[in-house]
Amino acid sequence: MIGALLALPLFSATAFAGERVGDFSLLDQNGNFHHMAWYDDHKAIAFLVQVNGSAQTQAVAADYARMQSRFDADGVEFMMLNPLGESRSSIKQDLEALAVQVPVLIDDAQIISEAMGVDKSGEAFLFDPRSFEIIYRGSVAGLEKALEEVVAGQSISAPSVAMTGSDVHYSAQANSTEVSYSGDVAPILAENCATCHRDGGIAPFAMDSHAMVQGWSPMIREVLMTKRMPPGQIDPHVGKFSNDYVLAVEEQQKLISWIEAGAQKDGDIDPLAELTWPATKWALGEPDMIVKVPPQSIPATGVLDYITVEVPIELDRDRWVRASQYIPGDRTVLHHTLNDLVPPGATGRRGFLGGGDPNQAHITAYIPGAEPAIEPPNTGGLLQAGSTLRLQLHYTTMGKETVDASEIGIWFYPDDQIPTERMSGQCACIFPMGWTNITPYDPNFELRQSVTLKQDAYMQSFLPHMHFRGKSMRFTAYYPDGSVEPLINIANYNYNWQISYKLEEPILMPAGTRIEAVGAYDNSTQNKANPDPSRSVPWGDQSWDEMFFGAMSWKNVDQSL
Repeated sequence: MIGALLALPLFSATAFAGERVGDFSLLDQNGNFHHMAWYDDHKAIAFLVQVNGSAQTQAVAADYARMQSRFDADGVEFMMLNPLGESRSSIKQDLEALAVQVPVLIDDAQIISEAMGVDKSGEAFLFDPRSFEIIYRGSVAGLEKALEEVVAGQSISAPSVAMTGSDVHYSAQANSTEVSYSGDVAPILAENCATCHRDGGIAPFAMDSHAMVQGWSPMIREVLMTKRMPPGQIDPHVGKFSNDYVLAVEEQQKLISWIEAGAQKDGDIDPLAELTWPATKWALGEPDMIVKVPPQSIPATGVLDYITVEVPIELDRDRWVRASQYIPGDRTVLHHTLNDLVPPGATGRRGFLGGGDPNQAHITAYIPGAEPAIEPPNTGGLLQAGSTLRLQLHYTTMGKETVDASEIGIWFYPDDQIPTERMSGQCACIFPMGWTNITPYDPNFELRQSVTLKQDAYMQSFLPHMHFRGKSMRFTAYYPDGSVEPLINIANYNYNWQISYKLEEPILMPAGTRIEAVGAYDNSTQNKANPDPSRSVPWGDQSWDEMFFGAMSWKNVDQSL
């Protein structure tokens, strides 16, 4: 109930009609990702503030649904906004009682609701997805007149309409009391951002001082509100992962509060300026072995076929591999690689997708955003002396000639340590023979593929791969007893950040479990990365075609099989 939520308000500011909120993104009650800029072909987005059990929301829900039926075809998108971050299951129950079926954007961190000035349940907002301004706020009764004027291309005559309703309050934990740069903000940035945002890092600017962060603070606010950064974020409500790239609610609130208060510095010491970084480029220190990929000259323009090279592994004895890291020579042109480790004496045709002998070493490929591949304790594969590493290299031209001279670092177990456990895995992949072309202009075209476990296993990680039209991918386990478990929801897939997401705790799955990967593609004009929305998109190697890889890794319970 609303009364049970009474606490200190999150912020005292209230946004008025005509004020710019800024672009933002939120997940809805089904885990779907909504980015306001995606709706910039709409005239407006009509929000209704929804709070579970709110009498005010219940009183206006039928009128709101009626307006949805009336104006939906006129370029108005209808959504609700839950400012309290209430649970998805409870919101779904509340929607059933309201008899309304719309996306409910759930503001877990309350930073969007604060920016919009939400303070009453049952209040309506009109949001312009091009200017990111509130163009109307007030009663649902006044919303209809505002919608008529927006649809007619007219200025809204009454952009603010007074209303009464239940006050929305926020938890005391969310209260924006004074936030310290040195005690709160700098540690968050050091832990989550500075590894890339440093001198020599892959990010476009360094977070190496308060002055730098303050100067970039408007951009930091924007990427936090749209969830562009940290990159590769997944749905935090599905599974627990060691690398979900999601800032905690409290961390988001502190950063936004600090920026809104002017991004001021406190204390005599700047913690970001005190950060030091290892002299080596290698994540685990100098590798035991460095494999040098033959340098590739990349022209300024043109479309390049995939390049296949073979690199002999120069070892004097067999070694067990515990980790590997691929460092690109020029990451602006190297999009990804595929690897195939060929043991000595192997013959016949070979592919690049692995899934073969679990006793063989895993040497990591390169994908955007990839971290070093580190085996779990007491786990690894054998790299035999005399092996050959075959690499398939995918390059994209970037407007200037360059040379990519990549390196692969490999770390071994000591000679007297032989890991007794092996990793296995498989790809829920769709290849040309099973491919269904993506429909032109379709904003949510789905494909699905599944893998069935042949023996009991501990699931470890998931890796999605699609191209420019890739929108989202979900993995779900269907157990032999009929139960179903959502495993991961990559709600906002990004072609530039293809990450292997590692479970905090492996999940035990019995033999016969079917793991299904469902990928969605956005082939609409609203997908700004879409090369050609009019195409019926086939499977293909190049980025303007598409692929579907739902790779997963597991460890069999019985390691003797």
